[in-house]
Amino acid sequence: MWCGVALRPLQRLSATSLIPSSLQILQKNMSTLQRVYVTRQIPPDGLKILRESGQVQFELWDSDDVPVPRSDLLQKVKGVDGLLCVLTEKIDAELLDAAGPNLKVLSTMSVGFDHLDLDELKKRGIRVGYTPDVLTDAVAELTVALLLATSRRLIEATHEAKIGGWGTWRTLWLCGHELANSTVGIFGLGRIGVAIAERLAPFKVKKFIYTDVVPRPELASQINAEFVSLDELAKRSDFLAVCCALTPETKEICNKDLFSKMKNTSIFINTSRGGVVNQEDLYEALSTGKIAGAGLDVTVPEPLPTSHPLFTLNNCVILPHIASASYTTRNAMSSLAANNLLLGLRGEPMIKEL
Repeated sequence: MWCGVALRPLQRLSATSLIPSSLQILQKNMSTLQRVYVTRQIPPDGLKILRESGQVQFELWDSDDVPVPRSDLLQKVKGVDGLLCVLTEKIDAELLDAAGPNLKVLSTMSVGFDHLDLDELKKRGIRVGYTPDVLTDAVAELTVALLLATSRRLIEATHEAKIGGWGTWRTLWLCGHELANSTVGIFGLGRIGVAIAERLAPFKVKKFIYTDVVPRPELASQINAEFVSLDELAKRSDFLAVCCALTPETKEICNKDLFSKMKNTSIFINTSRGGVVNQEDLYEALSTGKIAGAGLDVTVPEPLPTSHPLFTLNNCVILPHIASASYTTRNAMSSLAANNLLLGLRGEPMIKEL
């Protein structure tokens, strides 16, 4: 279904009420609008911006539950000037070839961009917008919630209460690990890492440490965090929160080597990208007691098959990639993605551009 401000007069007027000259003007105006394909039913604030812009006519994959099939996507992008996508769409040479030379701007409603072939986009001169910053608070909140649910074994406890496992009071039953007087490690110190630490500080955390490709003194000073090597991060952290981007350098960097250096009381949390973790190594570390627990909001693949061994472990809490899932944040992301797209199509600087 084609959408956009150019179509709204047709929705209000019957065909007989349009005199030929008015119809010709309308058709002429539509022919000057730039064509855009939107790969998902994005939250309403972003769609409203596109509809009311008077700049584009857009077609949309009208579903929030099922991603657009690849074969459909390759057909729909033909000849478009702009593309607004989400992280489920792989934007590669095949898709860009299908789109053709008219494609000038890609806007992704995500902070991550591992689904984009950036080298190919750059080679073709296609500008790329993304949506960082607006999801910082939501991701930080969810990370803290996941950390607490994992360390205090809340999912296990809820299950036991439901199935009748709640018997007499026991001294060590469902005991977990406290944040008070702990050392929290952050792998990848950006805005989200800082926001996580700010929320954890009131729990009387003793020390924040972090590692990154280079020291981040300006950000670290906000939370009084110490820069350490990855080995030191693994050895010293009671809680290790992964916030790094997925790159060739970080792919499966959380593996047997890292887990072997962690304390057997440590809690591992990942809300970045599933690809930074070797899940087989994580399963071994959890099932053999090398680490105490793990909380994951991201996996490989997504969704993770229900038959995956990680789902058999009581000490692994798995969420369906919901870190940014608040109404406020998702609407802010869709608005930013829409505005990035429109600005890029006008040849102006985007609000957030890669």
